[in-house]
Amino acid sequence: MASVPLLTALHGGSDRPDALRVDGRACSYEELLGAAGAVARRVSGREAFAVEAGASLETVAAVVGGLLAGVPVVPVAPDAGPDERAHVLRDSGAELLPVDFAERADFSAAVDDAGEPDAGGGRPALVLYTSGTTGPPKGVMLSRAAIAEDLDALARAWEWTADDTLVHGLPLFHVHGLVLGVLGALRVGSRLVHTGRPTPAAYAAAGGSLYFGVPTVWHRVAREEAAARALSGARLLVSGSAPLPSPVFASLAELTGHEPVERYGMTETLITVSARADGPRAPGAVGVPLPGIATRIAESADGIGELQLTGPTLFDGYLGRPEATAAAYTDDGWFRTGDIAAIDPDGTHRIVGRASTDLIKSGGYRIGAGEVENALLAHPAVREAAVVGAPHTDLGQEIVAYVVADGVSASELTDFVASRLSVHKRPRQVRFLGELPRNAMGKPQKRLLPPL
Repeated sequence: MASVPLLTALHGGSDRPDALRVDGRACSYEELLGAAGAVARRVSGREAFAVEAGASLETVAAVVGGLLAGVPVVPVAPDAGPDERAHVLRDSGAELLPVDFAERADFSAAVDDAGEPDAGGGRPALVLYTSGTTGPPKGVMLSRAAIAEDLDALARAWEWTADDTLVHGLPLFHVHGLVLGVLGALRVGSRLVHTGRPTPAAYAAAGGSLYFGVPTVWHRVAREEAAARALSGARLLVSGSAPLPSPVFASLAELTGHEPVERYGMTETLITVSARADGPRAPGAVGVPLPGIATRIAESADGIGELQLTGPTLFDGYLGRPEATAAAYTDDGWFRTGDIAAIDPDGTHRIVGRASTDLIKSGGYRIGAGEVENALLAHPAVREAAVVGAPHTDLGQEIVAYVVADGVSASELTDFVASRLSVHKRPRQVRFLGELPRNAMGKPQKRLLPPL
């Protein structure tokens, strides 16, 4: 298989000294390639390697190094608890690699004219772990071909060019922050400013033309009028990872002069639907499919139903889980998103809700209720647990845990979960019950839980 070059701008592009700035540290393309080359030499020949994917130049060098060497990269959340980290490393078979950005090497083994390797027998470029509705996270295998296809389609949709300065402060272990927010900049050639934390003040000071954020970020920006007005000089504001509330959309439009572009995607599909830079934008609408993507609403009598899709940006399957991969598709080969959507007569897509109550979108993160429930049940005082998402003005949804337990406080349980999983997966409310409502098969009935 011929290679699919991803780092086209990195090879022969502009070499300004601050081409990338991550959490206050800047580097040129030449410096990045040198650091990535050192990583590539160290990992060459491995089946995969993992990196603690904090907001740092080391994370960028590790991912670029993996691409140079043709070795799959497994980003690990820096706040992952010991159980979660152990699962990711065990499931992927990857060893965590420390990275020294000061180390340099020229890596040129087995590369093509674009400076990137042969695709290595179809091995993925990235393995990103995503929480399912039950059980531990699954490894999503993303090919360089799918990533390249998606980034090129988004560059056209958002009129994203090398003249842009992209600003964001999103995690580098998810599609939004890593694939779009780092590899997108390196492919297009735009300058990248990663703010470390996505605070309104940091966004206001960055002076970008293109901004990425999740609804929680945009909600906080809209609450700080001075910071929001500072973004008036931008070209485009993009929101994703969860629905943007209509009041936030309206506030951003009023304060910045820009109606935000909303888009839709999943780890398994990358971004498949988006509003356009030169097209209409409306609250609650995520636009129309990108080129090559086909969508449909399944089993719907009223125009609302599960969104299913096909296209070149889809993942190569769940690592080591062929049954789960097969279950993710319909008999005729369409991917089941699990999201409920409606499609307007003009093709505009609106995401109505989740087919399951067990996937929570909080602060831009997708969190599996089952994973949090398992963490709660690991506490010796907890006998039963059910986790749901409840509406929250800032986070979109907050994690609420209903537990049957003795001799333990809500704060103790919150801290217990945060010590075992990523901190953002901790419950923000804990309700104690005498028993959970269950059906005849013994399955908890979340719709029967008492209201908050």
